[in-house]
Amino acid sequence: MTISVGDKLPDVKLVKAGENGPEAVQSSDYFKGKRVALFSVPGAFTPTCSAKHLPGYVEKAEDLKAKGIDEIACTAVNDPFVMGAWGKAAGSADVTMLADGNGDFAEALGLTMDGSGFGLGKRGQRFSMVVNDGVVEQLHVEAPGDFKVSAADYMIEQL
Repeated sequence: MTISVGDKLPDVKLVKAGENGPEAVQSSDYFKGKRVALFSVPGAFTPTCSAKHLPGYVEKAEDLKAKGIDEIACTAVNDPFVMGAWGKAAGSADVTMLADGNGDFAEALGLTMDGSGFGLGKRGQRFSMVVNDGVVEQLHVEAPGDFKVSAADYMIEQL
């Protein structure tokens, strides 16, 4: 079952790529009491993700915050070291990198994809959502191969 607007996020462990190294966080704790713009990419350092998706949120961070977003977070089925390195390479000081190394979060959301044709295995789909105090306020899931409704510009238009 795929998560829907109005649903509470599943409570699973994520790993935050922090300044002092990986830090385990429960999704229920991370999203509690704040309005978060969350976006998911199939993989760090992959072409669309690195050229458009993450840079869009980095560039539009202030615009999102002006629309009532408290925090911006990116998740992918990658380990926290890769997510941390990717965030640093993109200059993403305003975007929290949340590693979903085993794909538990993507699976609990019902938003996985099979990337084995590209040697990627099970991954999270490309999507964005606004999470308000742990509840999905907006959800935008991309069609396979698309990059439209999960972009930062699209989210800003919807806020």
